[in-house]
Amino acid sequence: MVRILVKLVPVLPAVITTDGQLSATESSRGDDPHEDTDSESQGGFSRQGSTQSHDLPVIIQKEKTEADADIDDAFTKYSFNHQNHIHPHQLTEEYEDGPPSSPDSDGTCLGALEFSLLYDSVSNALHCTVARARGLKAMDSNGLSDPYVKLHLLPGASKSNKLRTKTIHKTLNPEWNETLTYYGIREEDMIKKTLRLAVLDEDAFGYDFIGETRVPLKRLKAHQTKHFNVYLEKQFPLEKDDDLMSNDRGKILLSLKYSTAKQALMVGVIRCVELASMDTNGYSDPYVKIYLKPDRDKKSKFKTVVKKKTLNPEYNEEFVYEIRHNELSKKTLEVTVWDKDIGKANDFIGGVQLGINSKGERLKHWFDTLKNPNQKFEHWHTLSAELVPEV
Repeated sequence: MVRILVKLVPVLPAVITTDGQLSATESSRGDDPHEDTDSESQGGFSRQGSTQSHDLPVIIQKEKTEADADIDDAFTKYSFNHQNHIHPHQLTEEYEDGPPSSPDSDGTCLGALEFSLLYDSVSNALHCTVARARGLKAMDSNGLSDPYVKLHLLPGASKSNKLRTKTIHKTLNPEWNETLTYYGIREEDMIKKTLRLAVLDEDAFGYDFIGETRVPLKRLKAHQTKHFNVYLEKQFPLEKDDDLMSNDRGKILLSLKYSTAKQALMVGVIRCVELASMDTNGYSDPYVKIYLKPDRDKKSKFKTVVKKKTLNPEYNEEFVYEIRHNELSKKTLEVTVWDKDIGKANDFIGGVQLGINSKGERLKHWFDTLKNPNQKFEHWHTLSAELVPEV
């Protein structure tokens, strides 16, 4: 009988020698713990920074200009949140529908929403209890959101079909525990209707869409509460009568460019579409006003020509603001659309503000313009009736 002796050699953890060099074992794996990361990209924006050991050479970065420093300081807190991923095993409660559905295919997690539905066929009432959301996508510069939930019975566009919860400020994990009720819901409605639940971020000058989910009401059984715990999804294509927000007043296409040669901000008002009708003939006579504020002397106010009897005006006008680049981070561009009336006050249709206190696409448009001088950026913006313009 032959005996084989096997000598077990312990595997020592990788070490760093006193002269700051990695051992051969560590180097061969390629996991250098001192490997510098100069930038972290999130949603098209980057945060500059590096982690350095005192044993390694110091990387000297090019000194930023005063303008870059001001702009970076203004936007330093802004980044889209891609790290609030929720996994099914983190959700401990049991739900009839099982764990939430998967995030979007691109890996972006918009958050998860917990709610329950109960249909009372005796009183013809549909009760929706919105419990909470977890890991919502951040929409504000502070890394948080001001979320609320908008309910909408589809198809249908009447205001009675739209209910909403209260707003929970500065959180990605709101607790609503609020019940919203639709009355007059017949059994035939339960077969044909779908309930949309959209999570929105409240903004003083409009709103930002975070995510939505939809439930065909035919899935419910009368007098039986059904619980849901689902991942939010991107906005579905909307039908003509399925407008998510009743205060939308149309859209405007704007172009922005900062010219270093002219030391000026170039603002292009290109066109508007689907404006709200303000006149009895079903049209409006729209014009656009722009204002770079704060401006004590109010010399920065410009306006386009008036386009008669249209809800889809073409302007293609450009306005120039002579201003130093580093001062733009302290300014806000207010764009408002008005209906021209003769013999009475003009009607306010809607507006939008772009600046460091904006959100979503409005902030991105402003950010791109300031960080990329001499490049023109065009974006569509949704007009909001909630903006209070400075007259």
